[in-house]
Amino acid sequence: MTQATQPPVRAVLLDIEGTTIPVSFVHDILFPYARKALPELLRSHGDDPAVQAQIAEIARLAPGVAPLRQLEAWMDADAKVAPLKALQGMVWAQGYADGALKATLYPDVVPALRCWAAAGLALAVYSSGSVAAQKLIYGHTTEGDLSSVFVGFYDLQMGGKRDAESYRRIVDDARWNAGDVLFLSDVVAELDAAASAGLRTCQIARPEDGTRPGTTHPVAVTLAEVAARFGLPHPEAV
Repeated sequence: MTQATQPPVRAVLLDIEGTTIPVSFVHDILFPYARKALPELLRSHGDDPAVQAQIAEIARLAPGVAPLRQLEAWMDADAKVAPLKALQGMVWAQGYADGALKATLYPDVVPALRCWAAAGLALAVYSSGSVAAQKLIYGHTTEGDLSSVFVGFYDLQMGGKRDAESYRRIVDDARWNAGDVLFLSDVVAELDAAASAGLRTCQIARPEDGTRPGTTHPVAVTLAEVAARFGLPHPEAV
C-alpha cells in the first residue's frame, strides 16, 4: 500500500528528546539540574510516600545499594528506569515551579502541534521520561503551556520503547486503530517496534542533534516535512 492509498492519519504519537526538544535541553539542562537536586530531595522528603515508594523500588532493583548511589549510577549510564525517571520528575517539578526551568522546543514544533490539534488530530506523547515530567516540559515552554494540545501521555509504565507490545498497549488504551497512528521518533529501534505493532512511522532526523537518518522508515527534518509527507494539515495552509 502506497502513501497515497493509505487511510488518513488520525493520531500522532510523539517522542520528546530529539523529536520535539533538542537533546541538549535534556542532557545539558534537565539532567544536571536533577543530579544536583536529587540529594536534597532524598534528605528533605524521605518521609514523603511518593518518594518512599521510589526508594523501595530502587531497593528492589538494586538490593544493598544506597539509593543516591544507585540513582547516580543510573544517571551515568543514561538508564531508562522508572524510579529514576519518577524522582527526576519530582525535582524538575520544583524547578519549573520556581521558574528555574523552561523548555525550548524546536521552532517548527509549536505551530505544527497547534495546527494538528485544531484540525482534530489526536496527539499523544510516549517518552521514557515519566508522565509527570512530560507534562512539566510541555506545560512550561518558552512559548507557553502546550499541554492542552495532547490527549494522552505515556511512559515506561506501558513498557520499553523498543518493545512492540508497548505500542499495542498505547493503542488499546487510547482506543485507536494502529494503522491510523503515526509515530514520530529519532530512534530507529523505537520506530521498528512501533511498525511491528502496526503503527505508521517517520524518523525525525534533526541535524542539530546529529541524528543519522536510517533507511527503513520515512525521514523528515521538521514537523512541517512530516505534514507534507503524510498529508497532515500545515500551519501555513490554515
